Amino acid sequence: MGTTQLESVPEPKYWHLRTVLSEALDSEFTVGEILPNERDLAARFGVARATLRQALEQLELEGRLQRRRGVGTTVAPPRVGVAVGTEQHVWPGAAGDTWHAADCAVSAPPASVASILETADGEAVHTVRRSLVTHGQPVAAELLYIPESSVPDLSAIDAPSGAARARAVLRELQRLDLEGQDRAVELGSARADDAKELDRLPGAPVLVVTTRFFSEGRTVAVSVATYRADTCRLTFGDSGGVEIHHDPERRAS
Repeated sequence: MGTTQLESVPEPKYWHLRTVLSEALDSEFTVGEILPNERDLAARFGVARATLRQALEQLELEGRLQRRRGVGTTVAPPRVGVAVGTEQHVWPGAAGDTWHAADCAVSAPPASVASILETADGEAVHTVRRSLVTHGQPVAAELLYIPESSVPDLSAIDAPSGAARARAVLRELQRLDLEGQDRAVELGSARADDAKELDRLPGAPVLVVTTRFFSEGRTVAVSVATYRADTCRLTFGDSGGVEIHHDPERRAS
């Protein structure tokens, strides 16, 4: 690596450094590669370590970098698009679905989910746990709640537990005619169990996407998916052509 000195610029030095670092990430580094330590980077760009930290923190906020415990600062993969305005309605587990079914249990859902499903207090439902992985790292975790009335022909003999049981529940769900779905998105903080699954610290920012699936004039399933806020972006392609990208210098179209 050569040495690059920053010239005097009207914008804050850390912001100019952020731009220079972003260009270096595109041209010199690959996804998952570990960056040199702060001392070497500060020397390369001729800045104080405090200025360097500000630039690195900004790039982390934008999703360009990730700070991984026990590893260091690495180049982040491209953000995963979370389509919240799509008009294409498909069942979970349908062809092309990239989520990985991990487990299935029968238990009472949270009160907020039970209210959406209109199930009785304490009534157990099938709870399918799934994960979404890209470039070898987890980016989202999902809990999919499906009442027994939505999959009445499910056989416990064919798929007694685990991932096989989860896939069997999803197959039975796809026998229904999907009449529509809607989504709600909110910012949140990672709970302890989500944080562990997503390789983040508890309290890390996340996007929580709640999806309702409709069939036969009622809600037959509810998905609560938790996405890492540093690896995802929202897309509204079918409802106005708007995309929210990780780069603040790009404008929504």
